Amino acid sequence: MVVEQPNVRSVVFKEQEGSYLVGIMAATASETGTVGFVGGMSIPLISRFSCGYKGGVVATNPDATFIENFTGDTPAAWNDPVKGGEITNAQIAQGADVVFAAAGGTGVGVLQAAADAGKLSIGVDSNQNGLQPGAVLTSMLKRVDVAVFNAMKDGMADGDFAFGFNVLGVAEGGVDIALDDNNKDLVSEEMLASVEDARAKIISGDIVVHDYMSDNNCPY
Repeated sequence: MVVEQPNVRSVVFKEQEGSYLVGIMAATASETGTVGFVGGMSIPLISRFSCGYKGGVVATNPDATFIENFTGDTPAAWNDPVKGGEITNAQIAQGADVVFAAAGGTGVGVLQAAADAGKLSIGVDSNQNGLQPGAVLTSMLKRVDVAVFNAMKDGMADGDFAFGFNVLGVAEGGVDIALDDNNKDLVSEEMLASVEDARAKIISGDIVVHDYMSDNNCPY
């Protein structure tokens, strides 16, 4: 969120860049060539996740099939795990074997449904790998810890809290993938190598992940 006040430090994240990385992982892990995305409320911010994810998918497998659904267009869409599960099952019926949830509490139902069907899911924001150990391929992390640490560090550097506008993407360590004991058997060396290659190219500018919110369009 951005609050234009003199005593506020605003931090936003390049969700599209982290989503691109997990899209690479999804396309690599998929055996069917079909991957899914379940969003919460249908708003441009969540389309930013979806578009970045799709970019990573098609960069890895240009022939991939991409299924996108949103849970609703009211705030209730963030807290409906039952509907999240139903949407996931519908995507699985269409061939999806990896489903990325960017849907708040609704995503819990997405992860559960995918695990119950023997498919993979991807968590969001925090590390959700442990919600369904061995069935969550990874989670797209928004590193709030980095945002807070940077705020404290910048404040200590000049003796005063640093206000203003901050954007954290891959280069700043603000978005990332989650790796731990819960998903270590799901992540191959090939997958990691592809992610690290893309990470380096995003940082260098060789890959520019499209920001849906810049034009309300997804070119992938």
